[in-house]
Amino acid sequence: MERVDTAISPRYAQIPTFMRLPHDPNPSGRDVVVIGAPYDGGTSYRPGARFGPRAIRNESGLIHGVGIDRGPGTFELIDCVDGGDIDLTPFNMHIAMETAHRHLRDLLQDNAAFLMLGGDHSLTLAALRAVAEQHGPVAVVHLDAHSDTNPAFYGGEFHHGTPFRHGIDEGVIDPARTVQIGIRGHNPRPDSLDYARGKGVRVVTTDEFVETGVAGTHALIQELIGDRPVYVSVDVDVADPAFAPGTGTPAPGGLSSREVLALLRCVGELRPVGFDVMEVSPLYDHAGITSVLATEIGAELLYQYARAHIKGRNDA
Repeated sequence: MERVDTAISPRYAQIPTFMRLPHDPNPSGRDVVVIGAPYDGGTSYRPGARFGPRAIRNESGLIHGVGIDRGPGTFELIDCVDGGDIDLTPFNMHIAMETAHRHLRDLLQDNAAFLMLGGDHSLTLAALRAVAEQHGPVAVVHLDAHSDTNPAFYGGEFHHGTPFRHGIDEGVIDPARTVQIGIRGHNPRPDSLDYARGKGVRVVTTDEFVETGVAGTHALIQELIGDRPVYVSVDVDVADPAFAPGTGTPAPGGLSSREVLALLRCVGELRPVGFDVMEVSPLYDHAGITSVLATEIGAELLYQYARAHIKGRNDA
């Protein structure tokens, strides 16, 4: 199966895979596999992220594979497919976490990387476990309104506010090579960021980002991470609710869509080994704008992977 040709088939036609990529439920030898994670058993406020992967795919027909002034299209440079969804139970977060981990681990045994479409952010822990088994403790670029380094609460060990705390505690990420950008809003306790900062995570609040700017933040990321294998995780609520209302815990005062996309343009200078775009809840979306943004983020990450892939080949 080949990618659907938009010169032949209108963008609203055919089965909605991500960016009209070929559907391959058993991928092997691919550069990046797009994989859905329809799950919201870890949400603490608004539900609905279980419908995120389907909504993102529906809107992704809008996006072509060739960016303005970028030369060859992404899919001329790297081999990508849509691997479908991970079948996740909505009833048990421990089973869901293990299922996601097993599926992503198996993907990486036969493919170079994945782009996970969420789904709530709790499943990023499963992704981090899987990439660490391949690459060792990874650096992390994390865009989010929230640090997600909270302890368990309400009896939920793996809620969407915990993945990076678990990742640090389990040794699957390197906190000294982790940067969190866009952090803002309200926290349950005045010391909510103490854990992350105490472990060496570089927390860039929204206020600091506004002062530093995109170029300064790029420099910070590159200096911090260097050539370490890096996982990039984007919670769509890093964007202001004006740009991304369809999410579980919206936080006013966030980044614009343009700033989010501009931040990701440094990823091609790094050594990315995996990605996710999480927390799209179409139940709270308006005109699909959050899903469109998530699609654009996913497309940008794939293009940046292609840049890094070519850079790596040239360096070799």
